[in-house]
Amino acid sequence: MDVAVFSTKPYDRQFLDAAVEGQHRLIYIEARLTAETAGFAQGAEGVCAFVNDVLDEDVLARLAEQGVRLVAMRCAGFNNVDLAAAARHGIIVARVPGYSPEAVAEHAVAMMLSLNRNLHRAYARVRDGNFALDGLLGFNMHGRTVGVVGTGLIGVAAVRILLGFGCRVVAHDPVPNPECVALGVAYLPLPDLLEISEIVTLHCPLTPATRHLIDEAAIARMRPGVMLINTSRGAMVDTAAVIAGLKRGAIGHLGLDVYEEEADLFFEDQSDRLIEDDIFARLLTFPNVLITGHQGFFTREAMTDIARITIGNIDAFAAGDPVLHPVTETASA
Repeated sequence: MDVAVFSTKPYDRQFLDAAVEGQHRLIYIEARLTAETAGFAQGAEGVCAFVNDVLDEDVLARLAEQGVRLVAMRCAGFNNVDLAAAARHGIIVARVPGYSPEAVAEHAVAMMLSLNRNLHRAYARVRDGNFALDGLLGFNMHGRTVGVVGTGLIGVAAVRILLGFGCRVVAHDPVPNPECVALGVAYLPLPDLLEISEIVTLHCPLTPATRHLIDEAAIARMRPGVMLINTSRGAMVDTAAVIAGLKRGAIGHLGLDVYEEEADLFFEDQSDRLIEDDIFARLLTFPNVLITGHQGFFTREAMTDIARITIGNIDAFAAGDPVLHPVTETASA
């Protein structure tokens, strides 16, 4: 079957081509899927979309008119998909629910270590011939209290790593993970977790309930100088509130692999352009902020899993079988 693959980069093609083995015709489109680009899917029975593609009522209606019957998300999250509209238009939505969760967990911990030991600043200094240690003082991870918000596959992977460092790990999740409980992790209400954690790392899906989970009120509950890490979805964090927290010292370190308004920034080379997003530009001025461009998932193992599961969903649909990992209105992102 013909599948229009949006938001593609050379690395997407590399792994998808290896997984598809010529069974389907993948039509690679570099542009994001929006109302303006939906026409590129003309003639395709399916589309393959990524985290910043737009799949609202307007786009889904246009895709349905063109004969699209499958949306195969090559990611776990689907907060950008209007599931009710997809159902109305007879479009099946599938996703990749799990793909090397260790990849994102390891990236989150790497951000903790980099911020704590000021590796990003030390790297720049040494390249300039500055070997002074002033301003680079960190702390031992061993014995620190780390709050893990969300203990699904990625969250529990982070828990295992942090316990290996000798951290005291507490967690918050509506449904406690039995593995975390067996490892001795205490589950707490979110306000209690925020009050005692020296590091807070977010690993939960973006839903109406978790949007701006970290807002002004949440920051006010946190320990002064807390380290906050977000490798989940950008809108989990109220960026304006976080900037205010950084300015007054309430947040001591901030690591972001995602950003609320990342769709117009991430996954593209913007080095020859002026960044017009004033809020993002303000974040870049803080020496205790580390931002990466949504690369937490980006390992060879994860990309292989994403391609394999995505093609598996397409294979099942093409064969007339139920997709392997369907998404419905009652699903949790």
